[in-house]
Amino acid sequence: MSSLGVEISSAFLRALSVSSDGSVSEPILEPRFDGSDPLDRITSFVRSAVTKLGPVDSVGIALPGLISRDNGGVAYSVNLPETSSLNISEAVSGAVGMPVVLENDANAAAIAEYAMGAGKGSSSMFYATIGEGVGGAFILNGKLWDGFGGFAGEFGYIAIDAEGTRLEDVASTANIVRRTRSRFNRDSTSSLGKLPEERIGIAEIIKAVEEGDEFAKLMLERTGTYVGTAIANVINLLNVETIVVGGDITGAGEVIVEAISGRAKELSFTRAFEQTKILVGSVGENAAAIGACLIASGRR
Repeated sequence: MSSLGVEISSAFLRALSVSSDGSVSEPILEPRFDGSDPLDRITSFVRSAVTKLGPVDSVGIALPGLISRDNGGVAYSVNLPETSSLNISEAVSGAVGMPVVLENDANAAAIAEYAMGAGKGSSSMFYATIGEGVGGAFILNGKLWDGFGGFAGEFGYIAIDAEGTRLEDVASTANIVRRTRSRFNRDSTSSLGKLPEERIGIAEIIKAVEEGDEFAKLMLERTGTYVGTAIANVINLLNVETIVVGGDITGAGEVIVEAISGRAKELSFTRAFEQTKILVGSVGENAAAIGACLIASGRR
């Protein structure tokens, strides 16, 4: 029997199934916004996905937010404020007639990378996702560790300078784009200068890097330096075996990994850094939905 995994983001809904042998279905992807009530939209999407991808016997849902361990609802979400205080798991379970587990998207993606991706075989792992938001998750001794109240892994809240600037303030995709837009007109050699400012997004910045644009490369290297500063804190505190970086930023490949690793090396206790592997996630954009499947089926 298979499990259904659903990822909810501010822009889209994604669903896929994972069978007991680990086979992953082709995902269903739809825009999240359709004008309907948020809970009705989520419920109808999951019901439709169960019909298309079934039979399934459990459902996992991943989203960017703090999950209440008391009732399986959303305690708080910056990127999806309309879901705050909604008991999504209860509503969807009633609609599809099977158990539904709600999980933070970084935790879910970490489970996927640990079970099937870059972190496979590690005794301990920290997962960092750099995308619309900045999140993190710990897997220690093979188990997800989410803290006393379930709120561990808020990687984006780590301060990276003496002024208290948080990592998310500079490293989320929106803030990478903001910083790039504020500076690109100072470099007349950048290919980004040929685009209208409103058309410059993270995909355009990464494409420019791939085409050899030194300015775009500089902006992503600086982002990697910020991320590496925060990752050094993780290495120094926890001495984890593996750090996996996922999310939109990883499209820049070695440029971002080298910047992260270089800064982490500068700020880490040498012996701890030497024992740590810093890797790009290998599961890809479906990681959160796949992890949600694994959690729902008990294969976490």
